[in-house]
Amino acid sequence: MSWGPLQPARIDFSERHAPAAPDFGDVYPAGAAALERAQQVYLAGNQLPERWAGRSRFVILETGFGLGHNFLATRAAWQQDARRCDRLWYLAIEKHPPHREDLIRAHAGSPLPVLAAELVAKWPPLTPDLHVIDFDGGRVRLLLALGDIADVLPELVARVDAFYLDGFAPDRNPAMWDPWRLRQLPRLAAPGATLAIWRVDSAVRQGLSAAGFELDKVPGTGGQREITVGRFAPRFAAAAPAGRLGWAGNTAAPVRRVAVVGAGLAGAAVAQALAARGLAVRVFDRQGGPARETSGNPGGLFHGIAHAHDGPHARWLRAAALHTARVLRPLVASGTVSGAVGGLLRGEQRLAPAAMQALLQALALPPDYLQVLADSGLADGRAAWFYPGGGWASPADLCGHWLRSPGIEACYGADVQALQHGDAGWQLHDATGSCLHSADAVVLCNASDAQRLLAPLPTGAPWPLRRVRGQTTLLPAELPGLPELPQPLADTGYALRLADGRLLCGATSQPGDEGGELRLVDHQHNLATLRRLTGWTGAVDAGRLAGRVGWRLQSDDRLPLLGPVPDGRVAPGRRRIDQPRWVPRHAGLFVFTALGSRGITQAALGAEALASWITGDPLPLPASLLDALDVARFTSHAVRRGPSSVE
Repeated sequence: MSWGPLQPARIDFSERHAPAAPDFGDVYPAGAAALERAQQVYLAGNQLPERWAGRSRFVILETGFGLGHNFLATRAAWQQDARRCDRLWYLAIEKHPPHREDLIRAHAGSPLPVLAAELVAKWPPLTPDLHVIDFDGGRVRLLLALGDIADVLPELVARVDAFYLDGFAPDRNPAMWDPWRLRQLPRLAAPGATLAIWRVDSAVRQGLSAAGFELDKVPGTGGQREITVGRFAPRFAAAAPAGRLGWAGNTAAPVRRVAVVGAGLAGAAVAQALAARGLAVRVFDRQGGPARETSGNPGGLFHGIAHAHDGPHARWLRAAALHTARVLRPLVASGTVSGAVGGLLRGEQRLAPAAMQALLQALALPPDYLQVLADSGLADGRAAWFYPGGGWASPADLCGHWLRSPGIEACYGADVQALQHGDAGWQLHDATGSCLHSADAVVLCNASDAQRLLAPLPTGAPWPLRRVRGQTTLLPAELPGLPELPQPLADTGYALRLADGRLLCGATSQPGDEGGELRLVDHQHNLATLRRLTGWTGAVDAGRLAGRVGWRLQSDDRLPLLGPVPDGRVAPGRRRIDQPRWVPRHAGLFVFTALGSRGITQAALGAEALASWITGDPLPLPASLLDALDVARFTSHAVRRGPSSVE
């Protein structure tokens, strides 16, 4: 379900004491008063920093992010605490987020200027998504959900230790404090969860009490005589729904050792995300190094898409592309990864410029995410979408960087031929039957070869996948008259200039074709694409050009396969499995594959989602979007069609 369109905040700075929100007839906390309120109400009210001391993870949920004062105060307290938790997760919801310019103005006199400046620098485009923003080397993670709390709260997948119930006054923003909203909190509350609220309104207190919180009034601050604090203490402990396996890890014991099969974009991203959480990761690949198969092209694009319905494809690719830009920007700037995060042009084949602009306005997507260029510069004169945060990157550089992360051991030339599950976890065997490694969990990121390894196991309905051959073409940098291409171009094919000056164009799309040789006709096809995109008229002997052949794995619905592998041994009639989240799974066995032609776009965010799934961290995707990516979706689809569709 889409959270858009989004309406940014209207903020009036004419009042000297505090920025005002004219749409709500209220003001935002500001300056030192905002910091004091955050410290005395939300931190002290949740017994922080004491409660996070010595813990590996602590999760906070704020219901009204506003201008970010509570987050800044919490991060400052975390930085100053010698006994702080290893990783702090801060989930925040905001229906009307401020523009970057307003955020700068609001924090001009901040008592935490360094932290405020970093928040401003990392402030995302205002799209209706769950934005993943890292601070302190990834040890503090802000999951910023931009959307109406009515839409967002049911979509969050997390176990929350402390609630910051903040927002404008109930009489001015009643939707925020609706009793139905408050009844969502127990679903998210971890055992012993606490809350603090800068209000003592009786209706709000009644709603929280009905939701299972024991409440107290304590002395207030900043002109508020009393505030409310509480602890989650339901009279009856709700049983976990049978069949809802995997949301917070689907293994009986904590996962400490993980084996990842495949060292391409998917596998390298998963390995890095798991190692960052402190797990011991060993990566196996049959080739002699990373990114030697599907991820072996010298360059690849990343960008989102726009669609009138803003359905799962558009939402997923937008969120993934925004996250990839955040990941790549410092890596490209430092020279660690060859590439560019400076924009991408994507030609529009169906819509006229006026219709494109109408679509953009209907979706309310901001110009720092997407623009319409009627005069695009494409050779055929068509309009184009411009993605300011799009670009290109070298898959080999990116994979190599991820796999050099501490906690990862890469085993190249190791061909995993079989999996075996036992009391000690999973064993990986080679062709001789020798055990290569034992691990608590296995993640299969080896494209179509994953199905071969899973063949002996019951995995529910078949996965509708196909291998698609693609050939790329490389033109030498010294070829006269090559177009400069300040940004990559895409439109049923692509063209980009690599860092060494060579021009990469392609790619063919040939399902079911297993021919591995370079073909003259495919070079000619790619050159025709280049000419169509750029107007280049130069002559070249296509038969002498370099290039590469690879195979991408693609699902019928063009979405990746992500999550714990379904267990087909459970009869469909015994459980309600018409939704992916209810499908039983093989303990400790995961998959991330079928990234198709969008590996760079999808790898980083998909890996973060899978790593959170394995470890029980808050999920960086809404539940409905995770359903759309979940590998168990095919089993659920089959159940809805009838029992004969499920193996």
